[in-house]
Amino acid sequence: MPNWDITVKEEHKGERIDKVLSASNEEWSRSQVQQWIKEGHVLVNGKAVKTNYKCSGGDAITVEIPEPQELDAEAEEMDLDIYYEDADVLVVNKPKGMVVHPAPGHMSGTLVNGLMAHCKDLSGINGVLRPGIVHRIDKDTSGLLMVAKNDMAHESLVQQLVDKTVTRRYNAIVHGVIPHDHGTIDAPIGRDKKDRQSMTVTEENSKHAVTHFNVLERFKDFTFVECKLETGRTHQIRVHMKYIGYPLAGDPKYGPRKTLDLGGQALHAAVLGFTHPRTKEYLEFSAPLPEDFVELLSMLRQNS
Repeated sequence: MPNWDITVKEEHKGERIDKVLSASNEEWSRSQVQQWIKEGHVLVNGKAVKTNYKCSGGDAITVEIPEPQELDAEAEEMDLDIYYEDADVLVVNKPKGMVVHPAPGHMSGTLVNGLMAHCKDLSGINGVLRPGIVHRIDKDTSGLLMVAKNDMAHESLVQQLVDKTVTRRYNAIVHGVIPHDHGTIDAPIGRDKKDRQSMTVTEENSKHAVTHFNVLERFKDFTFVECKLETGRTHQIRVHMKYIGYPLAGDPKYGPRKTLDLGGQALHAAVLGFTHPRTKEYLEFSAPLPEDFVELLSMLRQNS
């Protein structure tokens, strides 16, 4: 099984091991890390520990990532919008409304189902229901995703996410007219105590999160913005824009009660850039706004 090795920095001395590990890899949830610890897949200085172990500076942690089991999801032929593909990586433009990977009760029609039919060589690091998936975007967010076709590529791309060297720029339409041309939102994100299915800005059990934004166009009651992710937390742009008072248009979870009926948030992963795991060449891709997004912009311009 593949291993993930880290050395605890002095600044994380005294922190719980599950917190340290989940913060070291954006693709690992705290609950997943806790399960690995309980199953004995996490060693500190060569010894198994409990989930409440407090780290010391210099601790050598090894995570033995469990081998993937046989995938229950089935391959499905789909007309995927592939932007780039070679033996190591694949970049795909996901349409709005498509779920990225299968989950209990939703085992078909996902991007993973289509990828399984398109290519047989996907990395297994993220388990049986997320083969090749390095990062995700929400069901109703459209745009670009990078997919790993082997474990070497997967580890490289995840490390780039951890190192914050991946370029991820999104286009969004938000409620309200933002007066300043650009800004940075630096606010930690964690589970909402009142609604465990939602995320919120909180200091408790949260992860560092930073979003940069630039205003592209202003309308009567809305603003068209570009958001650049420095970190990649769950629902980060949606939570951060709500936090500063400009929630995404059409967002059923974080938007106002009265919002545009768009079938989901107006959010598109427009630009994706990363260093190729094998060639070390920087690659960058751009996906045009989907048709419904373009139509919404046109309507807002007319109303303004």
